[in-house]
Amino acid sequence: MHKDVAEILISEEQIQARCKELGKELTDYYKDKNLTLIGLLKGSVPFMVDLMKCIDLDLQIDFMDVSSYSGTDSQEVRILKDVECSITDRDVLIVEDIIDTGKTLEAVVQLLYSKGARNVKIVTLLDKPEGRTVNMNADFVGFKVPNKFVIGYGLDYNQKYRNLPYVGVIKKEAI
Repeated sequence: MHKDVAEILISEEQIQARCKELGKELTDYYKDKNLTLIGLLKGSVPFMVDLMKCIDLDLQIDFMDVSSYSGTDSQEVRILKDVECSITDRDVLIVEDIIDTGKTLEAVVQLLYSKGARNVKIVTLLDKPEGRTVNMNADFVGFKVPNKFVIGYGLDYNQKYRNLPYVGVIKKEAI
């Protein structure tokens, strides 16, 4: 365990097992659809890579870079990189690392519909419902987590800890 981690909430093995389960569920749900996965950079990358290997369908992928955090506090949502592929009349699945306040996803969903997406759904590795400030929920959830600041498996604190293979709680003294 990393020296700045207070506890491990979700192990690497649990994450991989849940990716397989979600992959089967998504394969069934999207079997007759034109699926586009859109990962929200940077946090979703490990989850998206592992998840898409478990989806047994032809699909296209793209990424958006959306910023809403500065340190531990949620700030204004900014689109830093938009999608490059056309999503007109496509079924879009946003791949997210964590839903906390929901503000980021609310803005992204509105943007994708304005670009002509047929349907927009959300898959998130982690759901933190206690942090919600808007009415936004994922359609597919890996794990629910308590209202603590989590790091690892793509999640960061000031761009550090993304490479940890598990999800853990950061120690207060590391913030």
